[in-house]
Amino acid sequence: MKLPRKLHIKSYGCQMNVYDAQRMVDTLAGEGFVETATVDDADLVILNTCHIREKASEKVYSELGRLRIVKDEAARNGRQMSIAVAGCVAQAEGGEIIRRAPVVDVVVGPQSYHHLPELLARAKSDGRALETEFPIQDKFGFLPPPRPDTIRARGISSFVTVQEGCDKFCTFCVVPYTRGAEVSRPAAKIVDDVQRLADHGVREITLIGQNVNAYHGAGPGGRIWSLGTLLRRLADIPGIVRLRYSTSHPRDVDETLIEAHRDLAALMPFVHLPVQSGSDRILAVMNRKHTADDYRRAIDRFRAVRQDIAFSSDFIVGFPGETEEDFRATLALVTQIGYAGAYSFKYSPRPGTPAADMRETVSAAEMDERLARLQELIDSQQSAFNKAMIGHTVDVLFERSARNPGQIVGRTAYLQPAHVMASADIIGQVLPVRIDSLERYSLLGELAALPHGRPAPSAFSPMTPAQMTPPQMTTGA
Repeated sequence: MKLPRKLHIKSYGCQMNVYDAQRMVDTLAGEGFVETATVDDADLVILNTCHIREKASEKVYSELGRLRIVKDEAARNGRQMSIAVAGCVAQAEGGEIIRRAPVVDVVVGPQSYHHLPELLARAKSDGRALETEFPIQDKFGFLPPPRPDTIRARGISSFVTVQEGCDKFCTFCVVPYTRGAEVSRPAAKIVDDVQRLADHGVREITLIGQNVNAYHGAGPGGRIWSLGTLLRRLADIPGIVRLRYSTSHPRDVDETLIEAHRDLAALMPFVHLPVQSGSDRILAVMNRKHTADDYRRAIDRFRAVRQDIAFSSDFIVGFPGETEEDFRATLALVTQIGYAGAYSFKYSPRPGTPAADMRETVSAAEMDERLARLQELIDSQQSAFNKAMIGHTVDVLFERSARNPGQIVGRTAYLQPAHVMASADIIGQVLPVRIDSLERYSLLGELAALPHGRPAPSAFSPMTPAQMTPPQMTTGA
């Protein structure tokens, strides 16, 4: 009997890459591959790369240097190992990877990984294989569905891609060049995917896309569905108890999405809405196509229909030309909005983007100092948001056993991990938890119930921005 070949995938970056890695596993399962957690015994190693972060390509080459040693050792032991580079770095630098890294057998862009079986065969016959063109065919039409046992093994929460690419062309961003133009999947295909996941135990779905709320997929009869319309349909699928989506753009917050947050109990009141800067001048140079006031108004629209809604965001510090006044406008925006969490980064140029040619650079020392100030403010807000949970009862979707014996961990509506002592049969259920304490970013509590076993209602409401920001940290407001 032929033994299965072992596949190891290392993914970098965004949720989209996590999803893509799973679909690569599904694609290669038909070729006899099974996943392994270690590199040393793998027959195929795939680096699923991301081009968003600083020095992304150099990190890939560094990893390939380590893999060369492993591949050589496998060869000495009479075992053939193949190495593939996939994802956005592969798309942006495919030819350079082939030139610089002879250890690589296959280079494949994020729109072509459904061709992996053919590319591996081509590499075996020709030595190497490269595919980084944007294919005419929709890759989702060629990807096999995950097997039932695979779905169950991945847990009760799952990502589903609904949209790829971006048409915004922010001056700092490589996504339009590595993922292509905005494309939305047909609604029926997404419904089928979610129905299959629900049938095999998935309880929470996160819809993902580079610009997910720009979704405009074909619905029944050819009518175009918005993200809000799609969410309504998915909320009707039995077994799906929670819906989320990421990542959004402020320009694409339409009324159907606001109404979905008003009407759908399954749609979680936690929205990741990147703003990048609080300065209108910098936003214009970034080509973000919105102002700080546009962003505030979008936040207000959400809050008008869901008092319990909370937000996270992305911020870039030290964008070319950013002055102290511009940065203080960002601090002011953070103070005014009040975030449950946020991601903040120092600007780093991406080759091929317009911002990479801008000369008004901010010094490394200024970037470091500004980033520290911003992160101190964001951390204070997140800490206040988490501490406000203590003493309240909140709904938790339980996901898995925790590290401590007898402890089960789940997540609140706001994605905070919550731990309780309980049996594993609560996994997959949404249950009320009385929060007793906070340990770093995790909530600790006990299961709560009303008489006769009826769940206690969630009693938490987010703090106001003023409550989340200590007075001494309102600099720039």
